[in-house]
Amino acid sequence: MTQPVEQSRRPLDADAVTARLAGRWLVETVAETGSTNADLLAAAATGAPAGTVLVAELQSGGRGRLGRSWISPAGAGLTCSMLLRPAPPVPTWGWLPLLTGLALSRTLGSAARLKWPNDVLFGAGGGKVAGILVQSGDLAQGEGLVENAGRGAVVVGLGLNVSTGRDELPVETATSLLLQGHRELDRAELLVAFLSRFDGLYTGWQAHGGDALASGLAEGYRAGCATLGTEVSVELGNRTLLGTAVDVDVDGRLRVRPVDGGTPVAIAAGDVTHVRRNIR
Repeated sequence: MTQPVEQSRRPLDADAVTARLAGRWLVETVAETGSTNADLLAAAATGAPAGTVLVAELQSGGRGRLGRSWISPAGAGLTCSMLLRPAPPVPTWGWLPLLTGLALSRTLGSAARLKWPNDVLFGAGGGKVAGILVQSGDLAQGEGLVENAGRGAVVVGLGLNVSTGRDELPVETATSLLLQGHRELDRAELLVAFLSRFDGLYTGWQAHGGDALASGLAEGYRAGCATLGTEVSVELGNRTLLGTAVDVDVDGRLRVRPVDGGTPVAIAAGDVTHVRRNIR
């Protein structure tokens, strides 16, 4: 049975969550901030340690990819950012948003699916329940480049709609765990479960030097990706690619076979404006 909305929106106890994570993560909370990503990026520049997690009860200036807004009522969502200092080479860091999505989808269960590159879908209707934004001064992706993050630092932002009501959703294509009847609405429980899942995948990825194939990350992501096997339109700035999404390659790029045939085209997340499923 799901918890009442009022209970699920109680302020999160950062000390209790940190204690349950056995020192692997240091969780901090703020009542309100403009952006948890921006706050952690600033903290990273002054030497904040890896494993710091910032959770906001209310985020007033949050955004997703390409500057799109991400707004949620106070306590209705799990809005947080994680500070990482990955050991693998920078070119492999493009897997971090995919790794994050996989960890969250496994936390939520079989009703969750992945939309490449930054979204988690949930329920029979496939509505967007979560978005992910990864930022770092080391990532040479035109969108999301932040120069003051401190070398070697990556901030992974996550926005998950938990108890958000239908009239509180920003767009019609979004959904929430509450609306889909998910059994767990306690944000502390969700955060502990997610960070534990993330930790396992992240540790394995690092142990294999960022090799998504050797670590099993690529296989896991492909298995949970709803984008694969579907007809899509990919907006690439000044042109649109129509075709079938056939694979996510070892570099985390989506491979799309053009509608008129030919060799699949590899699409990097930083090059994409939109990926939409074509419905005939």
